[in-house]
Order: sequence, then structure tokens, then C-alpha cells
Amino acid sequence: MRHVNTNCPACGGPVEFITGSSLVTVCEFCHTAVGRGDRDVKDYGKVAEVGDPASGLARGITGKWNKKSFTITGRVRYRHSGGGSWDEWYLAFPGDRWGWLAEAQGKFSLTMQRKLTDKSRLPDYNSIQLEQKITLKGVELTVREKGVAVAEGAEGELPWEFHPGADHLYVDLYGANKAVATFEYGDGSDDAQQSAYLGSEVTLDELGIRLDSLDPDAGKVRVDSLQLNCPKCGGTLALRAPDETLRVACPNCTSILDAKDGKLALLQTLHQKKVRPLIPLGSVGDFGGKQYTVIGFMERYAKYAGRTYPWTEYLLYNRETGFRWLVCNDNHWSLVAPVDSPPSSIADSATYDGETFKIYDRGTAYVRYVLGEFYWKVTVGELVYTSDYIAPPRMLSWERSGYGKSQEVTISEGHYITAEEVEQAFGVKDLPRPWGVGVIQPRPTPGAKFWLAWLGFLFYLFFAYAVIGRGKADGWLLFYALVGVTLVPAVVMAYLHNFEVRRWKDSDFSPYASSDD
Repeated sequence: MRHVNTNCPACGGPVEFITGSSLVTVCEFCHTAVGRGDRDVKDYGKVAEVGDPASGLARGITGKWNKKSFTITGRVRYRHSGGGSWDEWYLAFPGDRWGWLAEAQGKFSLTMQRKLTDKSRLPDYNSIQLEQKITLKGVELTVREKGVAVAEGAEGELPWEFHPGADHLYVDLYGANKAVATFEYGDGSDDAQQSAYLGSEVTLDELGIRLDSLDPDAGKVRVDSLQLNCPKCGGTLALRAPDETLRVACPNCTSILDAKDGKLALLQTLHQKKVRPLIPLGSVGDFGGKQYTVIGFMERYAKYAGRTYPWTEYLLYNRETGFRWLVCNDNHWSLVAPVDSPPSSIADSATYDGETFKIYDRGTAYVRYVLGEFYWKVTVGELVYTSDYIAPPRMLSWERSGYGKSQEVTISEGHYITAEEVEQAFGVKDLPRPWGVGVIQPRPTPGAKFWLAWLGFLFYLFFAYAVIGRGKADGWLLFYALVGVTLVPAVVMAYLHNFEVRRWKDSDFSPYASSDD
């Protein structure tokens, strides 16, 4: 592989293009983006330094994908208009081929550029709608986000002409079997800037990269990763996911702070009543063999018919698997994670993972109280439009946010868990027990033994009458005995019916509602 050596046009320091097909490298001395023109060296401007990634990845690390070796040569950090950020790593493969490895919220997706033809041109950016179905190279994909990202920082060698601070219009899509894609539109002024990338979600293990070989603390929950002081009250703050955190709500004065590059700035002073979470921030819980740290807490609510329906959510973080939510509604708990593939929703039902979910409600959810760290720029009063579908003990939730050029739909799956399971996971005690039926609380089931026992009683009564009594026993006595035995399953069935009626009592879509409701 041919190396190209030159000097930085800004500071004169030596720069080297190690990968023959790279177009830009960032000067190690003055952080200027140096481009090849080819081979006139160009100064593309100063580049902001990028902080350490949450994963522990770094330039120079090698791996293998589809039996082809690669080397990580560089990285760009993007930030979209909603405040979230992600890293895009560039993998150099043999034959001047490149891979784009996106790292966001603990997940990785590897894509490669696909050639566009007149027949496979991208749809117009402004025409694309959330959850629209688009087929690329024979793969059916669903739009989950469209927005404007700013390339705010970079390091190493890059396979495209990186310009610091430039806007990039993009569309993110996903499909079955962990398929992912990104449509790039540049600044939207020229069709020639359009490009498409197709690939799949991956893990570092699948790429031949082991976290424990990169960082001795990788894969472990790190509590108190960064100690800072609140600029409003001076109180001590412990950032437990400093590389992912964009907003911090101080637990001492409840001010909302903007977090960037390990620095805090006062954003909003809230005059809100302090709420004490049932599970303290910093608590570590085990779910499915993975340890998650509670880094954030919020209260949300919805309004309907003059009533307010509140619930609380705990943001959990694991360095390897990313973020999860622990939701508590009327003391009923559920563990929530992003879906793996796009569900299909038609009218009042949705299909996912081979199961049909029924619509439970649609509405608007508001943020009322926040505490701790969050990976997006949360604000009190923030709203999203929601749709919830249930198939107890599971729930699918759609949350739509944004307007204009920046829109996003987040679909997550919740699983019902008991208060006892939460206590066991986090080592806490005396959590309030639920009263009433939860929206996705599993319905009690009598089980096969119950029905076999009932059939056994019926058989015994007939046997006693026909064989033991030889038909001479009082027939009315047999009748009353049969009625008494049959009352038991009848009461059970009535209870199960009432259980479902109570589950749906707050839903406009209840299958048990009368025409007068």
C-alpha cells in the first residue's frame, strides 16, 4: 500500500496518507483537515477534537468481516439537530474498499457504499416520510429517522472530503435480519452528493474485535466515571456515561445542565418539587446476565378527558449493550429495549416477532421532571406523539418527534416484570406493590392441572352414581353436585373475563366497551 507524505498547509507539520484511497487526513499537530486534490494539498479548516469513544475503539485496530481483514483509519463525530451524537469509524479493506462503522448508544452498524444508477436513484429527501417502505438492492427497508447532522469533529484518515461544520442531510432505515441503511444527501443542493450505504447491525465480537483486549475496563459497568460540579449550586455530580451524556439534571438543585466534552453549562433553572426515585441513581442491576447502571430518572404524563396519567422511567446504561428503560406505571414494571426489526402496523393492530399486538392508546406524552443523565437534549415540557400496542406480557411503543427536516420515530418493546424481580435485580427492598391490573400484566391461567382436576371430579360423580350407587342414588343429588362442581370453572372464567375488562378500562380501544361508552 502506497503512503503519501506531505506537509500540513496550516502549520507545516508532516502529515501522511497511509491508506492510498483516503481523501482527507487530520493533522496531529494543529487539527486541520488536510485534503488531497490529487495530489495538491488543501486546507479544509480546523477540526474539533473528538473525545474518547464509549466503546474503546481507536485508530489502528484491526479486525475481520466476511473473511476480509480491515484496519480502522479514522473517525468523524456527528451531531444532529436534536442534540444526539454518534461516531462513524472508517474501515480500510483490501482493494481500496471502505466500510462505515457507526457507533451510537452502545450499538454498531457496518455499511458499505452501494452504487446508484438511474434506476436506483434515491427518493427526494423532502418526500420521504417516517415508516415509509423503501427497497434498496432487493432489501426492503423502513425509514426510522431523517435529519440534518453536523460533522463537528474528526481524527485520522477519511475516505471522503470532510469539511468541518458542514451540514449533511441523511435518512436512516432498518429492515429484517438486522439490515440497516443510510441515505446521504450532502447539503441537499446537488443530486451528485447523494450516496447510499447498506449493511447490518453487528457486534464487535463479530468483527473480530474484543473489548477486553482494548480496554481492561471494557464491558464493565463503571460507576462515577467522571466527577464534576454543578455550575449553579456547586454540588458534586457523577457522570456515569460521560461519552454519551448530553443533558444532566442536577440532583441537588434540579437545574438542567448542558453537557459537552465533559463540561457543564447551566441551561435551565427549574423550580420543581424534588422527587425521590424508588431506585437511586447509580444503582446497578442485573438483567439477562448484563449489568445496567441507573443513570437517569424522569416523570412523564399524558392527559385525557381532563385527567392526568403519570408514570416514571429509569434510564439504564450498559457499555456493551447500550441503553434500556425501566418503566413504572401504577407500581407495575416493564423493561424496555429498542426493537430489532420494523414491526408492521395496520389500523388497530401491529405484527412483530410472529405475534399480533392490539392498539391500546394513542396520545401525547410530556416530560414533567428529570434527574440525572440523558443521551439526548431532554427538557421539561418536551413532548412526543405515542402509540402503544399490547400483547401481554409485551408492549410495542411508537414515539414520534421532530418537525420539518428532522424527524424520528423510535419503536421499543417492553416486557412485564414484577416488583420482586426489580428488587432482586437491584438489591432494593419494599417497593410498592401494584393494586389493580397492569396494562401488560400477564393474565392468570388455570393451567392443564386445573382442567384435568375438574374433569376428574365430573368423572367421579358419574362413576359414583352409575357404579357405586348402581343408578339408585337420588338423581337430583347428582344434578346439584354437577352444578356445584361446574360453578368452580365458571367463577374462574368470569374472573378472567373481569381481569381483561379491568386491563382495558382506560383504553378508547377496549374490545369490552359498550356502544354507549
